[in-house]
Amino acid sequence: MSPDLRVFIVDDHHLFRAGVRAELEDVVDIVGEASEVDAAIDMIREREPDVVLLDVHMPGGGGRMVLEAVSQTHPDIRFLALSVSDSPEDVIAVVRSGARGYVTKTVETTELAAAIAAVARGDAVFSPRLAGFVLDAFADAIPADLDPELDQLSPREREVLRLIALGHSYKECAARLDISAKTIERHVSSVLRKLQLSNRHELARWAADRRIV
Repeated sequence: MSPDLRVFIVDDHHLFRAGVRAELEDVVDIVGEASEVDAAIDMIREREPDVVLLDVHMPGGGGRMVLEAVSQTHPDIRFLALSVSDSPEDVIAVVRSGARGYVTKTVETTELAAAIAAVARGDAVFSPRLAGFVLDAFADAIPADLDPELDQLSPREREVLRLIALGHSYKECAARLDISAKTIERHVSSVLRKLQLSNRHELARWAADRRIV
């Protein structure tokens, strides 16, 4: 991970913010932190980080208010929800508001650092259990007959597309769909060929642009 990656922390618990800063400050540039919604909005707009680590439940409107307000003026700033909550309602709500990922506060430091880097690249990242909520919620987000490119894909290829775009490995996809990792690899190759994409990162961005994830 590049130490030049600029990260802002939003959480109303001082000890948690301090802990995250201590864990990450050697691998990213922590450009600020805030504990209140209004202050967070103003400081994020001023400092323009690459990624905001965002607590979902905060006094004064919650993390979604921060996300939605900043996105109106700075749409290129990306948000990664970092919350104690793993409820489907919280996950879906913050993703619908524009977060690029959602991980729980039990995440290991190395996993959090990797998630930040992935979100900064434009990928979608979710803890494995939470990814299922997002997949189910957005499964019918875009009917195939309304998207000629998506219409090229078989139902199974669309399932694989969504799982890969959510950040799952081939092995994790295989376990969810009860097929082999080799079969997943063949489906991914077929999807990339049909959509004229080069790699998984481009696939994730393609899916995100169409709000499939």
